[in-house]
Amino acid sequence: MKEAEQAHTFLLQAKNHPEVIAHRGGNGQWPGETMAAYKGAMSLKVDVLEMDIYLTKDRKLVLMHDEYVEKTTNGKGPVHTFTLNEIQQLNAGYHWSEDDENFPYQMPLDQLPEDLRKDLRVPSLREVLEAFPRMRMVIEMKPASLSPAAALSGLLREYDMTDRVLVASFSGDFMNEFRGLCGEVATSLSLSGKDLAELLFGVNWFDDQPIKPLVLEAPHYLVNEGLVEFARHRGLMLHAWTVNKLSNMTRMKALGVDGIITDYPGPLMALLGRDQ
Repeated sequence: MKEAEQAHTFLLQAKNHPEVIAHRGGNGQWPGETMAAYKGAMSLKVDVLEMDIYLTKDRKLVLMHDEYVEKTTNGKGPVHTFTLNEIQQLNAGYHWSEDDENFPYQMPLDQLPEDLRKDLRVPSLREVLEAFPRMRMVIEMKPASLSPAAALSGLLREYDMTDRVLVASFSGDFMNEFRGLCGEVATSLSLSGKDLAELLFGVNWFDDQPIKPLVLEAPHYLVNEGLVEFARHRGLMLHAWTVNKLSNMTRMKALGVDGIITDYPGPLMALLGRDQ
């Protein structure tokens, strides 16, 4: 790792290699993007919580993996058509099931037992930052009609989280806006297969970036020894996503990636001998 990039506090706080990054809080083990998932991930002592954000109609940041709420909730429509109060009436675990396809949460939020309502409603990012103030996080700005960059930069500064968050996005416009507003926060380079090919075979655009990413995030099936070496040569940490099979977890560990993003943090912690 090059000295300049290594100096960022987010990277210096890493205590394990590879780091266990709970994708959506561990969507394979709990309903993703809910307080229930993040509490579960915390109980496992994962290294990093991962989440996706959108802006609501009243410009509040909420956690949601997809732009349309029907993918995970009992609502319908894009996130930006709901106010925060309206979207928090939905059950964010409505369509989630364990491998046996049992649907323990498939009912409106107000019909769930009281202790589950707060854990399964759509959480705001503010609530997550308040609940886990010392935890490191990866926050992805999902492509959408409304940019979350300004709201996100303001919230991270308000909660003094600028040194504990890595911001990611597949939207170049959102990322450029965020870096311009909040250059002190670590950012990643999230790549599709096409993007990765362009990076590997034509890297001039990377060198020209005024604020460079500190982490390369790539799909696990594209991670090989060549990509690991490329990341090291460029001074980038390497995170692999979304690694759910034990065989792929083992391969990522052997390749020496810096972080493994997974829906199953429990099995990964066990594989790494950290389930004590």
